[in-house]
Amino acid sequence: MNSASPMNSDFDRALKTCRPPNIVRLFPNSRALLVSGKAIDRGLAAKGHAMTIAANGRNLFVIHGALRAAQRANAAIICEIAKSEGGRNAYCATSFWNLARRVDAACNELGITVPVAIHADHYAIKGPDDVERASDEIPSMFDAGITSIAVDASHLPDDENLLASLKVLPLAPLWAGIETEVGEIKGIEGMSTPEEALFLVRGLNAHGIFPDWIALNNGSAHGIQSSEQGIQVDLTVRIHEAIASYNVSGAQHGTSGNSSDRLRRIAAGTRTTKANVATALQMVSWGVRVNDYGNAELDDQGRFIKEPSKGMSEALWAEMTEAAGKMGLKGGAFKKLNLPFENRLMAQPADIRERMTQGVEDFVYRLLTDVFNAGDTAPLVMEALLAAGSHDIGPKSERLEDPAQWTTEKIRARAPMIDRSTDQDKGKGGDYDD
Repeated sequence: MNSASPMNSDFDRALKTCRPPNIVRLFPNSRALLVSGKAIDRGLAAKGHAMTIAANGRNLFVIHGALRAAQRANAAIICEIAKSEGGRNAYCATSFWNLARRVDAACNELGITVPVAIHADHYAIKGPDDVERASDEIPSMFDAGITSIAVDASHLPDDENLLASLKVLPLAPLWAGIETEVGEIKGIEGMSTPEEALFLVRGLNAHGIFPDWIALNNGSAHGIQSSEQGIQVDLTVRIHEAIASYNVSGAQHGTSGNSSDRLRRIAAGTRTTKANVATALQMVSWGVRVNDYGNAELDDQGRFIKEPSKGMSEALWAEMTEAAGKMGLKGGAFKKLNLPFENRLMAQPADIRERMTQGVEDFVYRLLTDVFNAGDTAPLVMEALLAAGSHDIGPKSERLEDPAQWTTEKIRARAPMIDRSTDQDKGKGGDYDD
């Protein structure tokens, strides 16, 4: 199937009627089809056994490359940034407040006509201060063009996760895509259980909150991984089956460190429609060799292998690695170089910048078409939007739970009864925010 054309009547109708109000206000003359995350989920679910990439746009090369790949694959796509990457203490130039502007500009520049959601990922809630800040911060993010948000209170005990989510999620517009999370994403430590996921989803449902996605700790981890544990497909299936009546799709975090075959099994065998990819895209844009697991390869001295014909120039790579040494950065901590080197990367010759973008495009295109089964999902998203005749596609579920059974007091009383027989705690502490 050919990619949608700007002259296509469905595209023009969707552009006119299906962009959210914040996007229309910000970009009144745009030809970019920026949509709610709800619509992306609905289109992938309509295809079935398919998930699209949620590409963490740490730099413009990742954003341009991912969009070009989506257009090439005729696939709906999500562009996102996490709170750690682009929040108030950002280590990237891309932020919650400029992601939509960067994506909209790229779509218009490149002639992108596939539907794109703008997702605020891992908006972490770790305590009362975060809840208080959210009352100003989340509306400001939607003012800046966010169309989908993941509120992540998974760092907290189950009852506090639910109670914090109940306070924060209503700050998002009703039309927006909503992601919730149970089990802090940290690999084999503190994996989620069906009982925990059901507790969170039921409690939200009782209060009229119907998530589009739920993220789990199903054995995944963020960044560069050394464990062979990887995503536990069977656990994911059990959790998705437990919450099936609430019609919540899966959001797969931490895809790096998992083989293409395992990611195909997630797409084919679970209800997952969204797959986050962050560190691998950064490394590919830089020209670091990445294996089939999405992990950067190391030489015999534990250093990243930079491919001379790919990514940034050799001179800039030498400058970057020297800076990393002075800053004491190793492995995944290289991500901290994004912000200080943003302008140095953008100042390279055009042919170098193009090969950085092309590397990301080829990597993402393969994921979309050969691994995630997301090809030709763009028309399905447009069909769902046009059927709704609005930017607001509506919830996938309805209230099934009695709010009287999910008061604060009853939530606190229920939490200790959750079966954690496979996992007695949330695992060791650490930096798992990406």
